[in-house]
Amino acid sequence: MSFLVLDRLNKSFVGNPVLRDFSLEIGKGEVLALLGPSGSGKTTALRLIAGFESPDSGRIRVDGEDVTGLPPSRRRFGMVFQHYALFPHLTVGENVAFGLETRGLAKDEMRRRISGALAQVDLPNFEDRRVGEISGGQQQRVALARALAPEPRVLLLDEPLSNLDPTLRERTRRELRRAIRKVGITTVLVTHEQEEAFHLGDRVAVLHGGILQQVGSPEDLYERPATRFVAGFVGRASGFPGIFETDGGGARVRFSGLSWPGLPAEDLKAGEPAELVARPESLAFVPPGSSGSLPGRVIERRYAGPVSYFVVALDSNLPVAEVEVMAPSGAAAEGDAVAVAPGTSGPAPRIFRSR
Repeated sequence: MSFLVLDRLNKSFVGNPVLRDFSLEIGKGEVLALLGPSGSGKTTALRLIAGFESPDSGRIRVDGEDVTGLPPSRRRFGMVFQHYALFPHLTVGENVAFGLETRGLAKDEMRRRISGALAQVDLPNFEDRRVGEISGGQQQRVALARALAPEPRVLLLDEPLSNLDPTLRERTRRELRRAIRKVGITTVLVTHEQEEAFHLGDRVAVLHGGILQQVGSPEDLYERPATRFVAGFVGRASGFPGIFETDGGGARVRFSGLSWPGLPAEDLKAGEPAELVARPESLAFVPPGSSGSLPGRVIERRYAGPVSYFVVALDSNLPVAEVEVMAPSGAAAEGDAVAVAPGTSGPAPRIFRSR
């Protein structure tokens, strides 16, 4: 059963639509990541959920309760801001207590909430530490403990790791994931980082131009993108424009004399301009001159252990300038003449109507 329901939310600023007919259903205890580029509407969506902004239309329900018109203080949501908003002159315990002081709790209950919240984020006995004496990752967990201390129904995270350096970000992401799973609270997080969304989210919702493009597991988004934007934004992909054809109930795209057979049929008509989008691992190197291949030259190689990502500049008479191929690291070097063809591994390419 859905715990948090966003029903056709719309929001505009100065007449410019920022969020359009945005609907989502999030289960109790589920972690949902809102992923998208800057200006996609994801932060506006989070602010609507939190109550910092009001939708122009649409409803927000939590556990069956309509909270659309409630102020943030009455929604019983916890929020961790991008820059944590910790008070450096206060101790860790005093920072965690900050959200509890207006609730009229007895001192014993206050201490129980503080110690319990810190234990949930694996910071027991940190009450007397100064914020300036602990690491950036620990500060992030203090901010999380402060959000959890009032025992909220929903946890909201706004770019929670964006102000950390890459090494600390990866370690803190693991710590944050463990803490959220340990608490088991319904969580919505906003991020523009695919890796962060895939690591933290049970499901990922991709936003672009204020419109929900797709929501699903990381595997769904990567292997079965629903739109051309998702295919290009999530992971690496190469696009091949051509003409859509049907063949015995299947589908293919004819591209510069090459035929890509055996693909699922899409909602296109034969003869329509179409684009086939393939992941790097779905392409392969074959001997130059092989039938059904595209000639080119390796212009860039990114080493990734046993495999590398090769950027191949195709011959100038082709309508695509570059493609990316994942192959064994020793398969080619920069400057090598190569030929690219459909591979036998990786997710099946997807066909989209040409934009």
